[in-house]
Amino acid sequence: MAFEISRNVIIGQYLPGTTLVHRLDPRTKIIGTLVLLSAVSFTRSLTSAVIYLLAILLITRFSQIPLGFVLRPFLRGLPVIFFFLTLSMLFLGWQEPAGTIFFQWGWLRITSNALALATLSLLRLVSLLMLIGLPTLTTRITELTHGTELLLLPFSRFGVPAHDIALVMTIALRFVPILTDELERVIKAQASRGGEIGDLSWRRPLEIGKALLPLIVPLFVNSFRRAEELAVAMEARCFVRGARRTKFVEMQSTRIDAFVNAGVLLFTLAVWFLPNVLSLP
Repeated sequence: MAFEISRNVIIGQYLPGTTLVHRLDPRTKIIGTLVLLSAVSFTRSLTSAVIYLLAILLITRFSQIPLGFVLRPFLRGLPVIFFFLTLSMLFLGWQEPAGTIFFQWGWLRITSNALALATLSLLRLVSLLMLIGLPTLTTRITELTHGTELLLLPFSRFGVPAHDIALVMTIALRFVPILTDELERVIKAQASRGGEIGDLSWRRPLEIGKALLPLIVPLFVNSFRRAEELAVAMEARCFVRGARRTKFVEMQSTRIDAFVNAGVLLFTLAVWFLPNVLSLP
């Protein structure tokens, strides 16, 4: 198990750039991400899932973000993911319609339907991991917060606390890299005291679990301490829940943002109905 945990967590990290994706309005990125997330999550077509993944890869390439950096969390957990996908494929072998039976021995059966479902789950997982990380990689957290608040602001008349939700999102995104660094320091401290951490292989999951158990208590203690310090700092600055605040920078959408939103929506709908029109799987 490597010590550099922060290198494998992309949520909450920002990579500066001058591409069109970086310059888009944060609200456009949030809406586009939600649309693609919904499409990827609910599609049951392999063809649509592949097209969505290719589109996400193209957006990542266009954003000039290294593909290896985005896929790093997925690659680190690939053995565990394949293990659970193999189990699901074996147990789904008895689901009807089964399709073509490739292998059967006792209660184990591998069918074409089970393989298709396992492949679809894998494509969904990769797409979701990339989609979740792309907004923070191309947008500052403060901009995402302002964009979320502005999108939720029309619902405030129905009692939706737009500012509070945006604040919670900001704190959560900022705490992800902080807690990752904290966990990395705890692991290095344990290893420097002779703890069996750092040289364990993924082939020994029980040993990894036993080595990680002593890290939970100090991580939670440090998390609560940081949360308490944050609460004291907010009270010292006279933070009032639900108060309306003005902003130093006002966001302005352009025609490009409207074209991007319309393009993402039309692309998603076209790919969604494509398998039905062409009779594809």
